[in-house]
Amino acid sequence: PLGKSPVITDTSSTGGAVPNTLVTVAETGAIIEYLIDTHGGGRLRPPPGTPAARQFTYWLHYAEGSAMPPLLLKLIFDRIAATPMPFFAKPVARRIVDGVMSAFVTPSLRLHLDFLESALAGQPWFCGADFTAADVMLSFPLEAAAQRAGLDASRPALMGFLQRIHARPAYQRALERGGPYAYA
Repeated sequence: PLGKSPVITDTSSTGGAVPNTLVTVAETGAIIEYLIDTHGGGRLRPPPGTPAARQFTYWLHYAEGSAMPPLLLKLIFDRIAATPMPFFAKPVARRIVDGVMSAFVTPSLRLHLDFLESALAGQPWFCGADFTAADVMLSFPLEAAAQRAGLDASRPALMGFLQRIHARPAYQRALERGGPYAYA
């Protein structure tokens, strides 16, 4: 109803309370939870009630609730700075963009990347030794950060995480099926 994506529909016999009922789910985190609850067969989620399960819930929702907003702000303000405008408006727009970027967006991005880097210290995935759907959720903000927000080799744990994600056979199959994707 909001005209936004992502949205999925599921007509599988296990998709709803009534077999063969159409189930529509929106919002990335909700879609991920629905898919692993309905079709995951116990995979991609730590056992309930464990410390890893609490980490899983946190990271699953952190990805879009905390990590994505500063990335989105960077995208918006970068676009404003690059937008053609009358010569007299450009200095005003530039001053606003520079002020917001230096006072809020850049420090926020740095804070989140440092936090994420420290979270991976000594472990390959965000919930520990096992790959989970929380890692799937965090892969996009980290991919976007590597493309446009300064994530680089100075944060080796995060770069190693991206390398592990890229090496996964499922990631490779997704690229073969859907093709490479570009970040806005």
